[in-house]
Amino acid sequence: MTSEELEQRLYAERMDKAKIDSLVVQLLEFPELVGNLLNATLKQDKSKENFNACWALEHLMRKRLDYLLPHIDRLIALLPQITWESSIRPIARILEALNEAFFIKKEATFISSITLEHQEIMTEVCFDWLIGEHKVATKVFAMTSLFYLGERFQWIRPELKSVLELQIIDGTAGFKNRGTKTLSLLKELGV
Repeated sequence: MTSEELEQRLYAERMDKAKIDSLVVQLLEFPELVGNLLNATLKQDKSKENFNACWALEHLMRKRLDYLLPHIDRLIALLPQITWESSIRPIARILEALNEAFFIKKEATFISSITLEHQEIMTEVCFDWLIGEHKVATKVFAMTSLFYLGERFQWIRPELKSVLELQIIDGTAGFKNRGTKTLSLLKELGV
């Protein structure tokens, strides 16, 4: 697949899950196109015409998260620029997976590729998503990333606890579920 073919697929029409899955199968053979997906994600976020690129990126990362590592600087630079909820949710899910690979699975390639500066930007963006007017999925992914990032930055977990205690009262069922679990984990850690 060429970058031109990828662009045609991403912009031709709003893709359903079957078409995204088909595209991901092809992209598995072309990891060099991840940079193109990131560029298209930002373009589609700004135009708000469709979110094929970020949806394809999320599904590709579920299969091969390591494909993102050569483009990690680009992803981190894009984070503050992504503003459309339909783009934010898949990106938040990718951040959760990155933090899980780093903090839970302790995968060496992620530990050597994700810098302190990357994590500082992830922290800022995730707090923005958690306290901002976003849908529950975005908030849940951000909450989980922040919990993981609290292993690196000691101040995060007490702040996360405070935010969750305030938001859980009026949160949706999904938010309350994950929030309660996260608060329990924080309590076990003595926060």
